[in-house]
Amino acid sequence: MKQISKYLSLIKFSHTVFAMPFALIGFFVGIQYLHIQQNTGMPNLIHSNSLIEKITLIVLCMIFARSAAMAFNRFLDHRIDAKNPRTATREIPAGIIKPGNALLFTIICCMLFIATCYFINTLCFQLSFVALFIILFYSYTKRFTPLCHFVLGLGLSLAPIGAFLAITNTFEIQPVLFSGIVLSWVSGFDIIYALQDEEFDKQHHLFSIPVLLGKKHALKLSSFLHIITTILVIFVGFYGQMHIMYWIGACIFSGMLLYQHQIVTPNDLSKVNLAFMTVNGIASITFALFVIADIVLHKL
Repeated sequence: MKQISKYLSLIKFSHTVFAMPFALIGFFVGIQYLHIQQNTGMPNLIHSNSLIEKITLIVLCMIFARSAAMAFNRFLDHRIDAKNPRTATREIPAGIIKPGNALLFTIICCMLFIATCYFINTLCFQLSFVALFIILFYSYTKRFTPLCHFVLGLGLSLAPIGAFLAITNTFEIQPVLFSGIVLSWVSGFDIIYALQDEEFDKQHHLFSIPVLLGKKHALKLSSFLHIITTILVIFVGFYGQMHIMYWIGACIFSGMLLYQHQIVTPNDLSKVNLAFMTVNGIASITFALFVIADIVLHKL
């Protein structure tokens, strides 16, 4: 159990609250899609496969993919982390986990992710290699581009599309729009998180939006991205003909985005971790609960 807790800490397992709720949204949007197809004369696709089995495989995919991405990031950055006072106590620089073991853990998680996708359907299996490339490639990006935040956002944005594909085996606009929400939302709050390392990144020739623009303008860009997020949330509501539960969730989610920009300023970064983890975690879970409730109550 002690070893397990070390690796859960390494991969920050609690951070799955960012993408996992949107994967569940993609799952229920997929069920809704199949329900509509069934009502227009298609065969009964909803019960042809076990939904419990599907959602279990989706959750496992999320766990394995994120674990691989986080462990690889910690492995690749362990020398950088050792030099940064904020990250020097992380498991690898602190000597709690050896770099080789972290890399082995990454490889195992990648293999488990691919194998799980294989048992979902052929399309998910084929796209699993693309997904792995994106989420692992992110770890290199701060070495050469300030757009690293957007690559992280892209990686997490695969969650609703992937879950939808697992259920339907086809592409549709609505899950792509939810992925757009994740992309702009995650990119925006990752910029806020990166404010903590602006000076360190400058000294060690690392790239980020705060390094490129400075704290003030980085926060402005983050605010702009979260405005885009809110616009997309509203658009999805109208596009999907959602009902009152969705709009309640949309208001709470958008309000949480606004709140984090009230508690983090260029001159006061003391609440960055509150904004990053607590506020965004609550926002994601709350929004998903209301979206799923809306789908279940009005569309199934």
